[in-house]
Amino acid sequence: MLEQLSGLVIHLIQSAGYLGIFVLMVLNSTAIPIPSEVTLPFAGFLANQGSLSLVFIIIAGILGDLVGSITGYLIGYFLEENLLLTLIKKYGKFILVTEHDYQKITGWIKKHGVPVVFVGKMAPGVKSFVAVAAGITRVNFTKFLISNVLAALIYVSAVSYFGFYLGSKWNTLGTYFRKFELIIIVLIIFALLGYINYKLKIIKFRKQK
Repeated sequence: MLEQLSGLVIHLIQSAGYLGIFVLMVLNSTAIPIPSEVTLPFAGFLANQGSLSLVFIIIAGILGDLVGSITGYLIGYFLEENLLLTLIKKYGKFILVTEHDYQKITGWIKKHGVPVVFVGKMAPGVKSFVAVAAGITRVNFTKFLISNVLAALIYVSAVSYFGFYLGSKWNTLGTYFRKFELIIIVLIIFALLGYINYKLKIIKFRKQK
């Protein structure tokens, strides 16, 4: 299935250019399992070959991510939680989200707040659903928007440039990107641990007062 999706992603970018990138990123950020790990690096590769501009790729990617994330947030905010859980139980396999994933992501956000949204937007397997989860948990919209834009700026720029840098080594992208994903996961773990440590220090300080 992933190979078929990857083929469709590549075909759409080749035929529709920046609009294709925008649409794919909108879908990816609205809990539709369109692999941005293929969309952005391949677009970056095309920029290396002179077919597209890296700057416009990044702009289209960020705008698409933002529109999709806002849509996902509104879906989570206005949809009844019981209905959403029912839909996940029935159709979650089609968007690669299980009830366990739902409980885990929403639990993280309830416990740690906006920082989870920020790192979640850059985490493989989480970033597609985190906007919906933010809406479900009623994260402050302004804070959600700011964290989303910052995360998209970092993620879209880095992953697009990754594809641009590889250039003619496109065939080796899969191997390199698995290593890149591992680095992202490690950074996310350290970021969460740092945030939790910071929170614990605040709580301890308040108790001492």
